[in-house]
Amino acid sequence: MSTLDISWLSLGVGALLLLIPLIALHVLRTGLVRSLAIASLRMVVQLFLIGVYLKYLFVWDLPWLNTLWVLAMTVIATHTLGARTNLPQRLLALPAFVGMFVTGVVVGLFFLVPILHLSNPFTARYFIPILGILLGNMLGVNVITLSTFYSNLSNQQSTYYYLLGNGATRFEALLPFLRDAVIKSFSPCIANMAVMGIVALPGTMIGQILGGSQPDVAIKYQMMIVIITTSASMLSVIITLWLTIQKSFDSYGRLRQSQLKK
Repeated sequence: MSTLDISWLSLGVGALLLLIPLIALHVLRTGLVRSLAIASLRMVVQLFLIGVYLKYLFVWDLPWLNTLWVLAMTVIATHTLGARTNLPQRLLALPAFVGMFVTGVVVGLFFLVPILHLSNPFTARYFIPILGILLGNMLGVNVITLSTFYSNLSNQQSTYYYLLGNGATRFEALLPFLRDAVIKSFSPCIANMAVMGIVALPGTMIGQILGGSQPDVAIKYQMMIVIITTSASMLSVIITLWLTIQKSFDSYGRLRQSQLKK
């Protein structure tokens, strides 16, 4: 069974559905009409270009080129993380890059080799999509975690110094802030996981079924995708937070304000 193609004309007809949110945003005077229009246009252009790039990457299928592509994706994700958290690149650049790239490769290869038993895990058809899924999820979780952690810490420094002054180690003093940040970023993940298959039918599973896979195969892939994205998100958060904390505090445990300012 082959995947049913969508013609360009049909795609254009389907895009008319965007008129619903555009009209609603205009009527409610949200000021988001232009943002949605630009975002939609960017999505179309970016996905079209990605489709062209991936077509050649799949044809050439060179491990070093596939790895280079993933490196480029990680650099873009790192830059996006800095923009969305309003934290300076000098603080986030290296920690975020290391946290996402190392985690993505380790977890991705774990899925591709011991689970899928691929002889060549760097095959473009598997390596690039899996790393793309992992990077996308890690980026979203890191944005919420880092924003919450450094925002709360900046606003409640007196609490942090009070805990330090009462004999707490730096980790113990930071623990309440770390806990709040992780709870805020992972609660949606856990909630989505809990209702998956009952309230929501996940995209990976539906995509595979539409592509011709049997439901039982699609379900197993979906389970593993959820497992690896959740695990990778947590591991990347741990690495990124640990590395940024090393740069954010001096040897006495004091927060370096200069590191948090752009």
